[in-house]
Amino acid sequence: MLTRTAPATGPETGLLASLGAWTWPGTAPDGQQVAHLLLAHCLGRTSHDTPKAIETRMRHLAETLGTLMAVGSHVLLRFPGARWGLKLPAHPQWTRLVHNNGRAALVLGLDPLAQTADAPRADAYLDAVLTRGRLLFGFARRTSRTA
Repeated sequence: MLTRTAPATGPETGLLASLGAWTWPGTAPDGQQVAHLLLAHCLGRTSHDTPKAIETRMRHLAETLGTLMAVGSHVLLRFPGARWGLKLPAHPQWTRLVHNNGRAALVLGLDPLAQTADAPRADAYLDAVLTRGRLLFGFARRTSRTA
């Protein structure tokens, strides 16, 4: 779900609407609990949505990384300059981790994944794209402001 934020200079609305998002709590290499967030582009809908074009969009998105903003019991992922934010699917445990740690591990897939993918399909996707080196990693930080 998209939520309007500010005037656009960042990722286009079409790109944000084409993203699937999956969240889960997990463990970091140091044993600490961490919130994970997977973003992946859905399958292309037009002839302009070639695998190369999708990868280019996702790499551009990775360069901006987002900030997480708590909005009530929800978490919104905002990208600098984008008019809209991405409302994330979030379990209370995941939301608590974001609030307590101030960040989420962001995993960005370069290959398409259907927005309707369930957890087993998302796990299989992660295994496949990790093997092929088609994941980008970073952190999305929580803003100090909450709504």
